[in-house]
Amino acid sequence: MAITLGVHASNPSLYYLSRLDYLDDELAKVGETGAFHHYRDGTRTGELLADGTIDFGGTGSTPPLTAQAAGHDLVYAAVSAPRPDHGALLVRADGPVRTVADLKGGTVVLAIGSWQTHLLAKALHAEGLSYATDVTAVRPAAGEDQAQRLREGAIAGWIAQGAELAAARRSGEFRELVRTGDVITDRSVFFTRRAFAADRPEVVAAIATALRRADAWVAGHLPEAAAIAAEELGGSAEDWRTALAGLPWRLEPASAGFVAEQQEAADIFHRVGFIDRAVTVADAHLPALEAPVAAAVTADAAADAAAVADAGSGAAGHGTAAEAV
Repeated sequence: MAITLGVHASNPSLYYLSRLDYLDDELAKVGETGAFHHYRDGTRTGELLADGTIDFGGTGSTPPLTAQAAGHDLVYAAVSAPRPDHGALLVRADGPVRTVADLKGGTVVLAIGSWQTHLLAKALHAEGLSYATDVTAVRPAAGEDQAQRLREGAIAGWIAQGAELAAARRSGEFRELVRTGDVITDRSVFFTRRAFAADRPEVVAAIATALRRADAWVAGHLPEAAAIAAEELGGSAEDWRTALAGLPWRLEPASAGFVAEQQEAADIFHRVGFIDRAVTVADAHLPALEAPVAAAVTADAAADAAAVADAGSGAAGHGTAAEAV
């Protein structure tokens, strides 16, 4: 039976891996084949792992915490390097909000349940404010122009990423009240079921190798990667290229340091009621995975150069869209 990876547009490594041949290349070395399950809402990744729809998924920092709080028995497989310029909490450049404390009583638009919740909750917490009671957090509605709403003063703040953030920065109409790197590491996070990871660490390592190769392809083919995203997800190729160029395209094993980062987030989420029970993140850490994943993601640079050269016309579109996770 094929090893199935979950894919949604807001996990860039998986998004581009699904358009290349690297997964089958690497899984064949361990006697397996691969498949992709496309879905829109990355916050569902934990439940899709739990019910067996997928074997491996990736999101931002928040969904694995909510999945663990829901009782799903997951383990972390790998993480991206920090993404300090991935997103920002924007306010109107000439508006009344000058500090995070000025958000009190206001409405902030964000992808609730994603890394954006982590960003806002931690930024508020640092100012003695609560995500649960001091702001109104709302999801972006389909078709709404958040930049226009912010211009008009209909909302106090908007957390943006990707091409939308690049476009907002170009306009000069907004100020970055909080940049991701100011508050959180904002890693892309990859996780799987405990039984799968414990029984087949070589498969997890093979997936990590495929992801590393896909990352190398994007880093070496930014114009092509940007064109794919612009066609499928909207926005301009220029803005997507800017957004993609700001990502690290580098993976790391899930270490004890990463677990500490996640624990801090889990504690804040529990304190403000975003998750309904305390979570011990170390329970989702499988130290035995660190060595095989580290070997997979730190392979000789020549292999990545070859992956870039070999990619050629391997990219093929699969239309999908998702919330930021």
